[in-house]
Amino acid sequence: MFKIDYKMMFKLVKQLDWKLIVIVLSILGFGLVMITSATHLNSGGSFAKISKQLLAFVLGVGLVIFILFFDYNTIGKYYKLLYLISLILLVAVLLPVIGLESRGARRWIKLGPITLQTSEIVKFTFIMSYAKILETHKGKLNNLKEIFPVVMYAVPFIGLIIAQPDLGSALVFICIVAAMLFVCGLDSKIIKRSIILIVLISPILYLMMADHQKVRIEAFLNPEDITLKGNYQVMQSLIAVGSGGISGKGLFNGTQNQENFLPINDSDFIFAVVGEELGAIGMFVLIVLYIMLLFRLIYISGEAKDFYGTLIVIGVFGMLFYQIVQNISMTIALLPVTGITLPFVSAGASSILTSLANIGLALNVYMRRKKINF
Repeated sequence: MFKIDYKMMFKLVKQLDWKLIVIVLSILGFGLVMITSATHLNSGGSFAKISKQLLAFVLGVGLVIFILFFDYNTIGKYYKLLYLISLILLVAVLLPVIGLESRGARRWIKLGPITLQTSEIVKFTFIMSYAKILETHKGKLNNLKEIFPVVMYAVPFIGLIIAQPDLGSALVFICIVAAMLFVCGLDSKIIKRSIILIVLISPILYLMMADHQKVRIEAFLNPEDITLKGNYQVMQSLIAVGSGGISGKGLFNGTQNQENFLPINDSDFIFAVVGEELGAIGMFVLIVLYIMLLFRLIYISGEAKDFYGTLIVIGVFGMLFYQIVQNISMTIALLPVTGITLPFVSAGASSILTSLANIGLALNVYMRRKKINF
């Protein structure tokens, strides 16, 4: 199916974006330190999550190297197969025999000792397939007749994820689609009308939500009511971030974190651990690293040798941008709580593997930005 030219690979390695690699490794290192604190490894906590995170990192690096071996255009030729595999993975979690149910949701499949969240894996395959679908639509999205068919390709993905139910991940896919459509030259009038339409139908969308999703919206609108699910976590998060001050209480010295007042502190609310123990300085450093990452992806998208490469990197940008903004914002009560992890920082094998695989795509596009002659 694929043929590897090792001589060409040696030359391509010289074209790698080492700036992006250093930025990602810096964020990963930052995350490992914070997970060490969040899991209380300093005071006899279990090493299991750290070892799992390290294993995911090693596997992720191996996955990046594997992705770099193949020209993204060669992989793109199989976009129909990737599209089909993506749908199968999303359907699989909904089947009682295969999918695992936890807290009323079916989002995972178990493969031996490994539990995978399929929506994380599908982010990679969806970006590859959807970018190929949109490749020929640049400048051709000026009316509903042109937009409707390309949007419909994404609808089954979003629908299956909502059925799990996982509104947070569905919003990630919506942002991926929106970013790609924007780069394709989506008419500004349509963007404005779409925003107005979403606002107008928001009450209907609210009625269609699952009960636990409605509670989270109500909790966001009534932050003082800690009896509403999600508000206790946010209140503890705000206490943690606020008590950190400018320089923080010091690594391993955060009382909200170390005394287990802060729920899900190694994943969803790990940014609060950063705020409490490293203060505003630590949060600023991490946010700056994320800004550098996002701007680097925008730069790479502009350097791509073809529009397919540009769309791939913009898809990765859209995915990471939303996850970063959503996670940090819910930690400081600017957005409702969702189960969205902080890329490269939160604990979670599926999240790390997916994020690294998508960074592998961006590196793949950048290293093949020039034609190499032999």
